[in-house]
Amino acid sequence: MRNINNDLTLKRNYLNKYRFLISEYEQVKRGEHLNYRFAKEFYAAHDTDPRSFLLYYNRFKQSGNEQDLLPAKRGPKYSTRRPAPEDEQQVLDLRLRGCNKFEIADQFKQKANNFTPSPSGVYNILKRHNKNRLTVADKEVKRKIIKERMGQLGHIDCHHLSKSVIRGQSRKLYLICVLDDYSRLAWAQVMPDITALTTMFTALHCMQALKREFGIQFEEVIADNGPEFGTSTSLQKRNHPFERMLMETGIKRRYMQPYRPQTNGKVERFWRTLKEDLIEDTDFDSLEELEDELLKYLVYYNWERPHQGINGKKPIDMASLNNKK
Repeated sequence: MRNINNDLTLKRNYLNKYRFLISEYEQVKRGEHLNYRFAKEFYAAHDTDPRSFLLYYNRFKQSGNEQDLLPAKRGPKYSTRRPAPEDEQQVLDLRLRGCNKFEIADQFKQKANNFTPSPSGVYNILKRHNKNRLTVADKEVKRKIIKERMGQLGHIDCHHLSKSVIRGQSRKLYLICVLDDYSRLAWAQVMPDITALTTMFTALHCMQALKREFGIQFEEVIADNGPEFGTSTSLQKRNHPFERMLMETGIKRRYMQPYRPQTNGKVERFWRTLKEDLIEDTDFDSLEELEDELLKYLVYYNWERPHQGINGKKPIDMASLNNKK
């Protein structure tokens, strides 16, 4: 049998084909070709894949060496970037609890282990396992999955009130709320401003009220990334009142994903409920009346109002369940 390893016929034919194609292609690009006006017509007529042709064409134009028109030997395969099976399983387990890609990525980041996927990396894993879309049942699980006990996680947020909330006055007033993730027990207070110092003291008062009334001692809290709540830059934490207060009280701070208010959705929903029940289309004679009505509403919200997010239970009922554990 003849040895064809050194036969240059295939190489010669390959180069001749590309010389012809390049000549034709460049005529098309200059607008001088008699038969083809557009490159796509040229590709279709010669049954040529545009990506492959342009890969070799650009390589040849850069080097000027016809040898670059020949297929190159494939190099060694790179090691896979696919996560380990056990890491993917952890992602799927969190997905079964109804978590979205941002929440899953955040939970891995909180664990500070070697596997810290980005939200897009989480999405790729979910798509690979056909879990990138939540079913109706999955969404129902998400509504039911909350923290296992009171104090595991607190949500904190500030809310701007209308300048006309006090009748006959035009002044800026704010609310701050601290809400327990497990029970949805909440406490809110009025603030005259949202400076870091005022926010720190008022948030501390709210946490003390929840501890006094319901025995809630928070292990960690989550707040948005506004200047009143501090910064994720470690060098500046000790100098910020809110961050320093959390450090001194032994409460871990969690940071929200930027532009993802859903991360703090439970307290955002509280603002909506408060607005509909108490503030909307209402004004008050004085600041004292506003504070008094807010206190009465908190009693109603915590002790009497059924909450859809906890299957129609009242927040105080969740506190009773917590105490039985």
